[in-house]
Amino acid sequence: MKRVYIETYGCQMNVADTGLLYGALKADGFEKTTDPAEADLMLVNTCAIRENAEQRVVGRIGELKRHKREGDLLGVVGCMAQRLGDDLLDGTRHVDLVIGPDGYSGIGDLVARASDGERLVDVEFKSWEHYEEITPELDGGVSSFVTVQRGCDHRCTFCIVPMTRGPERSRKLADVVAEVQTIASRGVTEVTLLGQTVNNYNDGVDDFGQLLRAVGQVDGIRRVRFTSPHPNDFTDNVMAAMADVPEVCEHVHLPLQSGSSRVLKRMLRRYGRDDFLRCVDDLRNAMPGITLSTDIIVGFPGETEEDFEETLSLVNEVGFDDAFTFIYSVREGTPAEKLGDRVDPKVAGERLQRLIADVRTIARKKNVALVGKTAEVLYEKEARRGDLLQGRTRSNKVVLVERGKDSIGQYEEIRITGTTGSTFTGVPNPQRRALTVV
Repeated sequence: MKRVYIETYGCQMNVADTGLLYGALKADGFEKTTDPAEADLMLVNTCAIRENAEQRVVGRIGELKRHKREGDLLGVVGCMAQRLGDDLLDGTRHVDLVIGPDGYSGIGDLVARASDGERLVDVEFKSWEHYEEITPELDGGVSSFVTVQRGCDHRCTFCIVPMTRGPERSRKLADVVAEVQTIASRGVTEVTLLGQTVNNYNDGVDDFGQLLRAVGQVDGIRRVRFTSPHPNDFTDNVMAAMADVPEVCEHVHLPLQSGSSRVLKRMLRRYGRDDFLRCVDDLRNAMPGITLSTDIIVGFPGETEEDFEETLSLVNEVGFDDAFTFIYSVREGTPAEKLGDRVDPKVAGERLQRLIADVRTIARKKNVALVGKTAEVLYEKEARRGDLLQGRTRSNKVVLVERGKDSIGQYEEIRITGTTGSTFTGVPNPQRRALTVV
């Protein structure tokens, strides 16, 4: 039996794609290993969203090459592979395979040819590719990712994704439901639907609201999450489904990027500040108690202090539960690469620290207010302390509870007893139901 080792970097889509890769390679006689030293095939599933992500991967590829024995193969797959293509193969002589996100169906043939001494690149976009013929390998966790849409037709000026993931296309609703049914049959009760602009899902007949309703009806599925939506694509039908389907969790990751309408226009985000705030109001009306996280870029070309202050004021007005914050990173080939008025890195760094401080202050206040309240958690895994389990609420709050590992995969109502910042502590609620076995 041949062994394959895969390291995954980047977004949830890459995590899901790693499951596809394991599934495709399993059909070709490979078994998974967690030790690169014993692997016949090593793959690095890469991200290209920021320059430092690529630099990290380059360094890791250099480290993995020491595990190559005669006949072993080292491949780079994913977005960085798509972006660099032949240049990556030419610049790293110890790499044997470079495969973009649309090339995984043929990975068995590519590996066989590479074993015969060829060095190969497959970065062709395949607008029909949804990998329906591959059964993804589940990672054994209590929650699973399900890709419902691939690619992106938006052209945000800072973003490399349309160039690495290709045109947007949606899977057929029936195919998505069939995959969720398979996942549920294996005892998984929570799924996260994935797409670059997931709420713009449309298979030509059904939209994202109809998809939410269909997935929520699958026997055994108790929680449905999705990421990442676009603020412009929350239609009335999608909002209604979120309100009506009890399995849809009360959390949305809603990328903002900037609180300044002027900067948003330069980003080609297709909404302004007021539009974003209306979307937030609509979400909160549809799902009272919903929590919101976001992405924010500081230091985008041309961002003034006034623009940044607008971002701070919006962050405080919305009151995000969490935010992933970044300094703008130039991506070769994106429209923003040609924009002038670059922000001084020291200024951008200072703005980032101010933003982080505000986000943490807001989150801390919200978290303290939750102490003493009850919530349902799904126990996911052992925490760093062996006597605690990590669980997650429907609103995406991480809670540590003293429970044995045999409780992983089960649901329980707990009472929140404290917070340390990003996580909570809790105890089983003695006044309510005990563990729910699924």
